[in-house]
Amino acid sequence: MKSVWFLLYEDFQLLDVCGPLQVFASANDELRARGKHSAYDTQLYSTKNGFIGSSSGVSLSVSRLPDNVETHIDIVIAPGGCGLWTQSGPRLNSSTQNLVDWVRKASPQIRNLCSVCTGAFLLAFTGLLDGRKVVTHWLAYDSLRLFSSDINVDQNAIYVRDGDVWTSAGVTAGIDLALALVQNDLGTEITMAVARKLVVFYKRPGGQSQFSGELLGQCLSDERITNLYKWARARLHVHSFSVQDLAEYSNMTPRTFNRYFLKQTGGTPARALERMRVEKACSLLESRKLKAKVIADHCGFTSAEIMRRAFLRSIGVSPSDYQKRFSVNDESRMSIEGNNDC
Repeated sequence: MKSVWFLLYEDFQLLDVCGPLQVFASANDELRARGKHSAYDTQLYSTKNGFIGSSSGVSLSVSRLPDNVETHIDIVIAPGGCGLWTQSGPRLNSSTQNLVDWVRKASPQIRNLCSVCTGAFLLAFTGLLDGRKVVTHWLAYDSLRLFSSDINVDQNAIYVRDGDVWTSAGVTAGIDLALALVQNDLGTEITMAVARKLVVFYKRPGGQSQFSGELLGQCLSDERITNLYKWARARLHVHSFSVQDLAEYSNMTPRTFNRYFLKQTGGTPARALERMRVEKACSLLESRKLKAKVIADHCGFTSAEIMRRAFLRSIGVSPSDYQKRFSVNDESRMSIEGNNDC
């Protein structure tokens, strides 16, 4: 039986634990229903015995971590939570520092080291994410990127596996991560059965960017970039509005501006401009009954097909799929579902 250890601390995010926990429990249920033995032994641990309170007010009973780990642990999962990260940045107290020290010491015995949401910061503090490709909650993307230049932070993935390190995006993405771990252990058939019973995607379409909404420019420390985004968003409807205009507004040559923007944001201005147009289109898809061609025109795309391609590049889903998930009324769905341009 595979051991699964969750590392809890005060003000952890409850769903980061309960979501994956239920995936492993459902996998065991599915195996027993097929006349097989359970595959997972799940345990909740912290730096002390007793109860640990989540940020939602619910406390869970935990056992104290052993000082020394003499046998392999198959899966260790660090959940996120405001006890570890807030929008002011990462946090460490004596309890979370002890968890960091424990993970660093026990890492040779851990076969799969995982984090959910901002739990990535607990792993980052250990240094074990250096040189790895990882993901975290979209709100914490810039914070983790600035935490260490040695960490390659993916801005859009739902989960990332880099060798024996697994990281996931925000909150419910922990379910996706747990399903991936189950698939790695038990195969596709069992995993699909678990996903069906939990009424979740076996493999979620698109990335976490489809949920972020005006992500770009919100969390940047450079005021010039923030002001640039505000200025640009008011001009997205102009088809000819381009990176050249952004450079002129910033009083830079296009070449200098590209280098500056890449250094400040980690991405190119061309992709940022496209993403802003996609975000504006998302807002219209959520709330307005408009044809795809009209939405494309409002957002500065030269055609609905160009808009569709931009959606797929930026958030991994088409405009029609996005509207099916996020439209606030059923009538607005009809306008774009019946349009072949999307």
